[in-house]
Amino acid sequence: MPRFCREGTVQGDEVMEYRDYYAILGVDKNASEEDIKKAYRKLAMQYHPDRNPDDKTAEEKFKEINEAYQVLSDPEKRARYDQLGSAYQSWQSRGGPGDFNWSQWATGTPGGVRVEVGNLDDLFGGAGGFSDFFRTIFGGGMGGAQQGINMEDLFRQAGGARRGGSRAQQRNAPLRRYEQAVTISLAEAYQGTSRTFEVDGRRLEVKIPAGARTGTKVRVPGAIRDASGQSHDLYLRVEVAEDPRFKRKGYNLHTTVPVDLYTAVLGGEVHVPTPTGGSLVLTIPPGTQPGQTFRLRGRGMPHLKNPSQRGDLLAKIQVELPRNLTPKQKKLFEELAASASR
Repeated sequence: MPRFCREGTVQGDEVMEYRDYYAILGVDKNASEEDIKKAYRKLAMQYHPDRNPDDKTAEEKFKEINEAYQVLSDPEKRARYDQLGSAYQSWQSRGGPGDFNWSQWATGTPGGVRVEVGNLDDLFGGAGGFSDFFRTIFGGGMGGAQQGINMEDLFRQAGGARRGGSRAQQRNAPLRRYEQAVTISLAEAYQGTSRTFEVDGRRLEVKIPAGARTGTKVRVPGAIRDASGQSHDLYLRVEVAEDPRFKRKGYNLHTTVPVDLYTAVLGGEVHVPTPTGGSLVLTIPPGTQPGQTFRLRGRGMPHLKNPSQRGDLLAKIQVELPRNLTPKQKKLFEELAASASR
């Protein structure tokens, strides 16, 4: 069993250190559940492997973010982590001799359902990679010495059988439900997407349907097998990251379109962005007013249960006034103002 030293080194051949999950997500220790979720979504999109191909630094950062969220989004794990943090900080402030007693915080795994998963750390495109600190405190014993990972600690369980019991009892136990958060972009929610992962040597591709929203759950039947051979369902709990270009309201998308003064006055074509990165051409009439909203029917989000139906895309006009007028332009505006006042 490794012994942790004050500077984070260890007596032996492993190196472990206390992890500040609040600092990783950039939130205060009194942050609300919603603040934690917002911070996670923002960072997860910034460092997601799909946006940072072949970037090892971003990949490691993404794993840290996911690990921090796994703890701070779970009330029980967060309470245990806060207790550990208080004890650890108290030990540091005393500055006395000896090492911090980590053994009292290690989570043992007597009984329970254990699942041998070869590539669990690569689950959902790199969202795994849990540190020895996480394994020590929240499952797997000291230093991750066990080869298997306790699925009851890793996934949030929504009902199911009691821990322990014989294999016959486990086989006859009701099916368990395991949940795992997965973050997707608005573009992925608009078009539909998928996530690929491996469990027990099986490569599974899970399709996330177009129209998914935060809170949508995608069922993966029989994805998890316990030690008795019984299969359990896995549910992906979708979280759609915020997109600075759009505000989603139901199946409608709202966006703001900047338009120069001359086009607003004289009319013309403007480009309205779409979640896929492209744009639509919208013709606005002369005299279009600031804040005026145009509805592009059928250009919003697809309906989750009927993708052939879509909401609308609403484009709000934001008129941009010219800056740094030339003397000639200023004179023309003065003439317009004078004629308007007559």
